[in-house]
Amino acid sequence: MKKACVSVRALVATLVVWTLAELPGMAVCVFADDLKTAADWPRFLNVDFSGTAKLANPTGGSVTHWDWSNEPSCRWSLSVGDGYGLGVIQDGAYFHFDADAGEERLRKIDMTTGEVLWSQTSDLSYRDLYGYESGARCSPTIEQDQIFTHGVAGMVTARDRDSGEAQWRVDTNDRYHVVQNFFGAGSAPLIVDGAVLVMVGGSPIADQSIAPGRLDRVSPDGSLLVAFDRHTGEELWKSGDDLASYSSPRTMRIDGKEYVLVLGREFLHVIDPVDGRSSGRIRFRADILESVNAMVPVVDGQRVLVSDCYQLGATLFEIEHDQTGLEFTPIWQDPDRRRRDQSLRSHMSTPVLHEGFLYACSGRNAPDSDFRCVDFLTGEVQWTAMQRRRSSATRLSDVLLVQTERGTLHIVRCDPEQFDEIAVWELNEPSSEEGSSRPAIRFPCWSAPVVSGNSVLVRGDKTVLCLELPRSEQTTK
Repeated sequence: MKKACVSVRALVATLVVWTLAELPGMAVCVFADDLKTAADWPRFLNVDFSGTAKLANPTGGSVTHWDWSNEPSCRWSLSVGDGYGLGVIQDGAYFHFDADAGEERLRKIDMTTGEVLWSQTSDLSYRDLYGYESGARCSPTIEQDQIFTHGVAGMVTARDRDSGEAQWRVDTNDRYHVVQNFFGAGSAPLIVDGAVLVMVGGSPIADQSIAPGRLDRVSPDGSLLVAFDRHTGEELWKSGDDLASYSSPRTMRIDGKEYVLVLGREFLHVIDPVDGRSSGRIRFRADILESVNAMVPVVDGQRVLVSDCYQLGATLFEIEHDQTGLEFTPIWQDPDRRRRDQSLRSHMSTPVLHEGFLYACSGRNAPDSDFRCVDFLTGEVQWTAMQRRRSSATRLSDVLLVQTERGTLHIVRCDPEQFDEIAVWELNEPSSEEGSSRPAIRFPCWSAPVVSGNSVLVRGDKTVLCLELPRSEQTTK
């Protein structure tokens, strides 16, 4: 159920276009008249998989400086059910995917008012092996007039974006004989040239007798990644001899050709999206049974970084064609099992790459976690901060929004020379300042913020907040 946050500024919808700030603690933006024209966030990690807010084209208006010393006001809040992910934004609407009362639920929310425009549900039967919630682990994906979801029990659904009406469904767990993964299914769909690509990780039907979670006994059957027709749900191809992970597929270009990059349970795969042909793979997997790959590979040109928090740390590969296919050449590689000597140990969150440096949470659990900056090409750690806190980050121009799992939002400058913290907002405590009231968000806050215009979406266990970024009085034409 939506709850309106009392805010005078929330009565007027605004568009904010970010540019580089020149003043300490501030950023520059341009105002227009309508939130519906703000830059979209249509899939997990945004359109280029970078976790970076995109800049809409300026249409005129006054230039204003953000003053990070002021906590943002709350435009609206949304009560949410089971699940851990944030949603996506398109044309002034926010789409949230969760579970409630034994059903999966997708809702469309007006970004200006927080009003629920429609809500669609479907049956859900899921029991987590470790007692985690039964809602979505991943974000929906929007492509033109359709929205696609991948539920925790493996149901892939295509819906009309305007009405929410279901167009087709595929129960991938049933069709591809998936032996339940530790935390269910949790990989966002990827749309490439009219195909919906989903990480499935099925097995031979004989493996259905294997106990859930005993993935050491399960055999893959070539359905790591399955392509479905966007309009009909018909299978187009399947590829990849591997089980599923909690990463999400993404695209990259190698020598001018587009490929799909998939970090499965055991291998990093490169797959041709035209026909599903496997173009190459390399093993990247901890030896621990109860371990997962979860970060999305970070790409810069033909260099690909992958990381885990259990054993391997991080490796940066250069991927090139050779006479027999693709060659994976390590540029640098962390020492195996020596976590104190490893440059980066990514767990649930994906590092943000900016101007040659990675900004990321490193560590498996809070006691051994921190936020750090790492040189992308060398693996050299530039600095560490925020010890004993797990977090996820989103970039806005030269500023990072770093959300800790306990609900604190840190505003950090992208600076490889030092940890430059501009502001800290305690969103885990409710606010009732004059002109604006805001509920708190509670543990677990495992999703990186989602940004559109001057709106920042953050979520905790049972609440999504739409925050309106603060601005200073200094305005220029």
